[in-house]
Amino acid sequence: MEDKEEVKTFKELGVVDQLIEACDSLGWKNPSKIQAEAIPHALEGKDLIGLAQTGSGKTGAFALPILQALLEAPQAFFACVLSPTRELAIQIAEQFEALGSSIGVKSAVLVGGVDQVQKLQRACLRNPVKIEAASKYSTVDTLKQQFRFVPAKHKDCYLVYILIEKSGSTSMVFTRTCEATRLLALMLRNLGLRAIPISGQMTQAKRLGALNKFKAGECNILICTDVASRGLDIPSVDMDYIHRVGRTARAGRSGVAISLVNQYELEWYIQIEKLIGMTEEAEVLLLLERVTEAKRLSLMKIKETGGGKRRRGDDDEGDVEKSHTQNKKSSKRR
Repeated sequence: MEDKEEVKTFKELGVVDQLIEACDSLGWKNPSKIQAEAIPHALEGKDLIGLAQTGSGKTGAFALPILQALLEAPQAFFACVLSPTRELAIQIAEQFEALGSSIGVKSAVLVGGVDQVQKLQRACLRNPVKIEAASKYSTVDTLKQQFRFVPAKHKDCYLVYILIEKSGSTSMVFTRTCEATRLLALMLRNLGLRAIPISGQMTQAKRLGALNKFKAGECNILICTDVASRGLDIPSVDMDYIHRVGRTARAGRSGVAISLVNQYELEWYIQIEKLIGMTEEAEVLLLLERVTEAKRLSLMKIKETGGGKRRRGDDDEGDVEKSHTQNKKSSKRR
């Protein structure tokens, strides 16, 4: 039995010319696999469950059919899209407005509670068509995953070594807690690296401000909790550290995901398939004194400002910016 011929254009999927032009303006020359499989069903009005690799065009797969249905039956309030984080909701809204710019589409981002979300979910699945463009845990071919087993006491040194070696790259570093993002960002700033934190303890305005600075290249290292790990499309991310590997190698681009695993995290070992290129331990440990001092200064700073935990809305970013400015001044004196 011959394989079905691959769809090569949005027009073949049934997308109207106005939306094809919008796709072209965004640089979408051809539909991705999930788009090619999902859009025809969605245009027929069927419910869908789609599974695809991160960065593979899932937003376009549901946004284009929604916009086309709106074109066919214009009305003031038309669609509701749920997302797991505020940042992703804002990004989805931006994509809807970009695709619908020629037809005057407007979108609003609302932050609701869990109860409302669950009610909406219960009211929506009617024998949906299930499409799997990839397995649940697969990653894109352009992503290179690497791993290094290191002693816990030297983990910071290895991180700093990698970031210095890749100083021309754009990197995201994921940590477990909000407090850790601030400590790590301060430590990296003390070492002359352009890092900025983002966490759930920051106000929405500061979270968006940090993301915008990262996207604009003012800071090339983003220290994150899971607030930045779901769905966000940041085009130029070259490296991920620890987890959430889908932030890099998106939409056909290449990237590297690096996990540093210590003796207390052995369960991660079996989840990593490729080893990181071997680095001489002595070379890395040359950083030990500098990293230890930078971390000590950062802990002192946090204690001076009231301890590790901060109230929501406190100026995390201001402390980091001040540290960066002081570091640049001391560099000039040398």
